[in-house]
Amino acid sequence: MSSIPGMARPGVLSLAIKEKSALYAAYMPYIKGGGLFIPSTRAYQLGDEVFMLLTLLDDINKIPVAGKVVWITPVGCHGGKTPGIGVQFDDNENGIQARNRIEGMLGSALKLVRPTHTI
Repeated sequence: MSSIPGMARPGVLSLAIKEKSALYAAYMPYIKGGGLFIPSTRAYQLGDEVFMLLTLLDDINKIPVAGKVVWITPVGCHGGKTPGIGVQFDDNENGIQARNRIEGMLGSALKLVRPTHTI
């Protein structure tokens, strides 16, 4: 079986966010269906598919969610921003569950205007 560039199996990213402020900084509510910024120094391309196992705050249950890379902050980015990727949740049951859980945890914090990893 030959490998085709760009067609590699999606990587599995395990992400544990333990603090509400960190979840606020990582969440991307302005992306259709929601998404998360994941710190990483690995090289990704826009459109790459990734699979995430999310552990949020004090919840012991992991949320499995797939998505695609829609944002890249490269290593050495101007302004000292954390390098990583923004992943848009897939428009399916797991993606909707992840978005709803995150927005439920953030509640009124979603209305705040504080800097995040992306904006």
